[in-house]
Amino acid sequence: MRQLNLRIYTDGGARGNPGPAGIGAAILDADTGETLKEISEYIGETTNNQAEYRAVIAALTAALDFRPDAIMVVADSELLVKQLTGSYRVKNPGLAERFLEVRNLETRLGIPVRYRHVRREQNKRADTLANEAMDRGRK
Repeated sequence: MRQLNLRIYTDGGARGNPGPAGIGAAILDADTGETLKEISEYIGETTNNQAEYRAVIAALTAALDFRPDAIMVVADSELLVKQLTGSYRVKNPGLAERFLEVRNLETRLGIPVRYRHVRREQNKRADTLANEAMDRGRK
């Protein structure tokens, strides 16, 4: 049986910061490029950074079902990636809670989870999914 390596694109946003927020994630087979699952969810009123973390949490939770061998999370939030890779400390208490949720999910997955920062243009699908969620929440 071949290994399953996931590439997960995540994005979260809030209009108003804080304001109506949404998350988006695209979970792909890293080897074939096949989209295995997409997430687009309105999450109520919160901040951009909270939404970014909640997108990663939703994606890693969904990844549990696939029982992958390795995961690369790709995000356009430099703060998120630098905090999750240990370059920045998490000072905000609300984000610290989310940070611990991510670490707990990494432990549950029991596999390497890596994080990579990309420019927004390289994260279009997750951005679209997050914006669609915010649009639905506005109605």
